[in-house]
Amino acid sequence: MSTTTPPRAMKRTATAVHHGITKTDDYAWLRADNWQEVMRDPSVLDPEIRAYLEAENAHTDAAMADTKALQDTLFEELKGRIKQDDSSVPSPDGPYAYATRYEEGAQHPKVVRTPRDGGPETVLIDANAMAEGKAYFRLAGVDHSPDHKLIAWTCDEAGSEFFTLHVRDAETGEDLADEIPQTSGGSVWANDGRTLFYVWLDDNHRPCKVFRHVVGEPHESDVCIYEEKDAGFFVSVGKTQSGKYIAIDIHDHETSEVRLIDADAPTSEPVLIAPRETAQEYSVEHRGALFYLLTNAGGAEDFKIVTAPVDAPGRENWEDLVAHKPGRLILSLTLYEDYMVRLERENSLPRIVIRRIADNLEHEIAFAEEAYSLGAGDGYEFDTHTLRFSYSSMTTPTRIFDYDMGTRERTLRKEQEVPSGHDPDAYVTRRIMAPAPDGERVPVTLLYAKSTPLDGSAPCLLYGYGSYGISIPASFSTNALSLVERGFVYAVAHIRGGKDKGFAWYAKGRREHKLNTFTDFIAAGEHLAREGFTTRGKIIAQGGSAGGMLMGVVANRAPDLFSGIIAEVPFVDVLTTMLDDTLPLTPPEWPEWGNPITDEAAYRTIAGYSPIDNVIAQHYPAILAVGGLTDPRVTYWEPAKWVAKLREMKHDDNLLLLKTNMDAGHGGASGRFDRLKEVAFNWAFALKVAGKA
Repeated sequence: MSTTTPPRAMKRTATAVHHGITKTDDYAWLRADNWQEVMRDPSVLDPEIRAYLEAENAHTDAAMADTKALQDTLFEELKGRIKQDDSSVPSPDGPYAYATRYEEGAQHPKVVRTPRDGGPETVLIDANAMAEGKAYFRLAGVDHSPDHKLIAWTCDEAGSEFFTLHVRDAETGEDLADEIPQTSGGSVWANDGRTLFYVWLDDNHRPCKVFRHVVGEPHESDVCIYEEKDAGFFVSVGKTQSGKYIAIDIHDHETSEVRLIDADAPTSEPVLIAPRETAQEYSVEHRGALFYLLTNAGGAEDFKIVTAPVDAPGRENWEDLVAHKPGRLILSLTLYEDYMVRLERENSLPRIVIRRIADNLEHEIAFAEEAYSLGAGDGYEFDTHTLRFSYSSMTTPTRIFDYDMGTRERTLRKEQEVPSGHDPDAYVTRRIMAPAPDGERVPVTLLYAKSTPLDGSAPCLLYGYGSYGISIPASFSTNALSLVERGFVYAVAHIRGGKDKGFAWYAKGRREHKLNTFTDFIAAGEHLAREGFTTRGKIIAQGGSAGGMLMGVVANRAPDLFSGIIAEVPFVDVLTTMLDDTLPLTPPEWPEWGNPITDEAAYRTIAGYSPIDNVIAQHYPAILAVGGLTDPRVTYWEPAKWVAKLREMKHDDNLLLLKTNMDAGHGGASGRFDRLKEVAFNWAFALKVAGKA
């Protein structure tokens, strides 16, 4: 296949019938029969499939060759905005403080600790050294034992998110013989400092079993303490902030249940808090004789906080502590010895609320900007009056504060440095509301330079996601500045499917209401054009994963609104994937999209928007689709099949590019600089399409 002529995938028609409806797929052969093996070892990919993907990559390189100098310039800009020798604020725990830091020029971090009150640093994990010579390396969970003698750490060397668990002696820096493959990437220590709990992934990548491991014993003898038989549920493992309980969380996208193990008695049986009930969620924290639960039980759509006795935690004993308030979505709950902290969102803006447990007095931490991002960290310690939180906005770099919950004094511990310089006063951030077709108002956060004319002449990059209840924060992005400084308006559409305006905002953007996600995004683009921030046909849309599905839908439904589409790891073959219950993520996804196997109405709804199933013979904007060969979340063949069908159907000469990362998965490149090169490539595409390359 030529590097100058777009590749054409062969058509090998496959059909399937569901609910009396015949579905045709001409490119199903791009899914490797041995895809599970490919996730672990990309070299075993079928040569014919590899040849097609590599031909597409060669075509993409050739089509973007004229932007090579621009990509280099963008990369240096992006790199110049990050502090290369950056480090996190040390987080105290007992006699030590733990942190991560980067060295100049390093792709990966070091995990370090120092004595709590200062002293020599000990390097616990040097990820940069471990990544040397590897095409991909990702350090995931790093957890120290309660006695600070051992370090449990996990890594992925293929991008497939199968993590290997290791145990290291913190004093000697030597790894012990313990090596456990195929874990989910994290682990939790019992209080004896010798027992570890971890989640095992099956061959289809489903986290379905929790194991107990004793350091020094072969992992083959590890005890399975919980197995989830329902393929629609995942399991995870954590620990209450009090340190008293190991928590096994079983969940899909709308239902959960929790089992607890006494962290001082790691061989004890898990105790169920309350059995799962469909569409009811709860999470558990602990203090003294009470459990504190964040839940939507009893019709609390935007969640409430209840308490239950430790010795009788069932639903019948739940008592409201923070009542449900419609429109105020409680996002998280953290318990300390003397304080309860909740992060909540109302009117699309977050705030932190602190309650003194002794007398139930509350106060808030909030900010005055029109749009901003706020996060609260839980740290390692339970008996503390210090809360660490972060703040940023589209114009304000991230600031990390330590906050004394008693005196209400805040101490700035770190402000994000932009080595190449950043003047917040040179930019404008705004929050506007776009009218949706059904009368709802869709928040849109904007960032642009003060010098940018608002007469419709500016190109716009419009980002969207809109699934799983995930809200996109109005946070600071050094990457966005490279477009803004070249005259772009950078916009984020907070569309339905996220929880930006409460749980109802999510509920009205899933399953039978999924079309709202797409019409909201189109409405945001139309409104930006009407208000003079840009013009129809000058908008470049960007989204990844489920946001990549959004890109595929709007390309089909409103091609003239956009000049370009950047679809990263795009979930574009929705119907085929939801019909295949052997794929790792399909059964747990049915609460989000509907189950087209058993429900004809769900089939027809998904078929009505699934991007690949609605490609038609029409004009399309320029499209860049990015995939990852070892991606277990959105498999590589989804963008490959989508691009193949677009090549077959569309009747224009606009760019249509497929870029498959042959050494990585869902998150792209693992090194921080390699990731910036991917951003530089995307921005070069956007600038090329906008005529600014």
